[in-house]
Amino acid sequence: MPDTPRADRDSSDLAGFGYHQRLSRTLGSFSSFAAGFSYISILTGMFQLFGFGYGFGGPGLFWTWLFVLAGQFAVALCFAELGARFPIAGSVYQWSKQLAGRAGAWTAGWAMLVGSIVTVAAVSIALQIVLPPIWSGFQVFSDNAVNAVFLGCCLLVATTVINILGVRVISIVNNVGVFVELVGAVAIIVLLLFAARRGPDVVLHTQNAGVDLPGYGIFGYGAAFVVAVIMPAYVMFGFDTASSLAEETRDPRRRVPRAILNALGAAGIAGALLLLFALMAAPTLDVAALQKGGLPLVLESALGPLVAKLLLVDVAIAISVCTLAIHTASIRIMFSMARDDNLPFSARLAHVSAHRKSPVAPAVVVGLVAALILLVNIGNAQVFTLVTSVAIITVYIAYLLVTAPLLRRRLRGWPEDRGTGLFNLGRFGLAVNVFAVAYGLVMAVNLVWPRTQIYGEGWFAWGGVLFVAGILAVGAIYYAAVQRRRESGVLSDHRAAGAVPATVED
Repeated sequence: MPDTPRADRDSSDLAGFGYHQRLSRTLGSFSSFAAGFSYISILTGMFQLFGFGYGFGGPGLFWTWLFVLAGQFAVALCFAELGARFPIAGSVYQWSKQLAGRAGAWTAGWAMLVGSIVTVAAVSIALQIVLPPIWSGFQVFSDNAVNAVFLGCCLLVATTVINILGVRVISIVNNVGVFVELVGAVAIIVLLLFAARRGPDVVLHTQNAGVDLPGYGIFGYGAAFVVAVIMPAYVMFGFDTASSLAEETRDPRRRVPRAILNALGAAGIAGALLLLFALMAAPTLDVAALQKGGLPLVLESALGPLVAKLLLVDVAIAISVCTLAIHTASIRIMFSMARDDNLPFSARLAHVSAHRKSPVAPAVVVGLVAALILLVNIGNAQVFTLVTSVAIITVYIAYLLVTAPLLRRRLRGWPEDRGTGLFNLGRFGLAVNVFAVAYGLVMAVNLVWPRTQIYGEGWFAWGGVLFVAGILAVGAIYYAAVQRRRESGVLSDHRAAGAVPATVED
């Protein structure tokens, strides 16, 4: 028999999981990589959070980046194995469904969905950091908080429209944006290297950062390290987005694992070099000065105002495609859960436009909810900071709800398909998985730990605990009251003809 065309084989593969091919399968290797890389977006994260991290860790912030990169790469290796075996839209939700059953899947999907939507709002508001310095005309309102919300909402309107237009338009915009970000990141790294004022041994100093933190007298710089490590933790996640777009990727079992690892690897290495050379080129290592001025201060001092302004344009592009990528990933999670009849108004949320082959309703819902979250920033900046900060914790919890059940399955002999050519960690799988779970637990506890220096005084210090507990409680109540009491399954419009979905534990 002649070889079946690639598209037909991919659709037949998806039917094996019980789903009919509804989304447009058009993405290639670079588009898959770009989805994960733009979600991480080191330029966005660095410009938002360099000052925050340096204020607690000083030059030693460099080592926190390497620590998080190592931990997240272990998680990414596990995800690469799963992406090769379960190339289904929704990644974390679908993986947990295969590994932990309905309740675990719903919790993982709910946590990831909440974290992703809040992150859309948090990233979009970063335009306020770069656009007014580029041109004063972007300061439409004199109040910075109001102007930040205005710019963020404009960006959300754009990403919503692009997502409605379909994955082909998304990939074109995202690919161009990622290419520009890669060129800009390389340019910044090279220019900072040539503008260096000190050697790489700068990372061996602390500048007495974090001396006022509780526990510094006992643990020394270790007390500063555990707080400073929050900065890279806020940046290096979302690499699973490549798998969230698996149903829109050609030959996903082969391409998705590489895209996940390449996206995190490229972002991790580029971020480490950018951080190192920024410290070498900084006009001062004074903690207070760099905490306030951040990376824009380093660029302007080292490269001059004109070059710094040009590079800020690149950063603005990076923020825009980052927002687009997170918006897109949020849509796929919502669509995937709704397709399994696991959300309110599932039929509407799972509807795919026949012309654009894209889920329209989730695009609008994510955009509107993110915009409403932005409005909290007007007059309630501390609440907005709290919500957007601790939302990252829900993402780490969602990751744990994949790596932990995966470890349990691995101890029983998973994966059983070794030798088939799919990505496999082989004899290193157990050690990598154990490290991924241990890292995830440590970081989740560290991120949620009550700290006045991060979350604010009074009850704000407990905001992380209260927010995460509230989100999980709402999810648990809804699941127990609604989802558990009904037989949820693949909606008829999305069910593959004659296909039997994989058995899932309850």
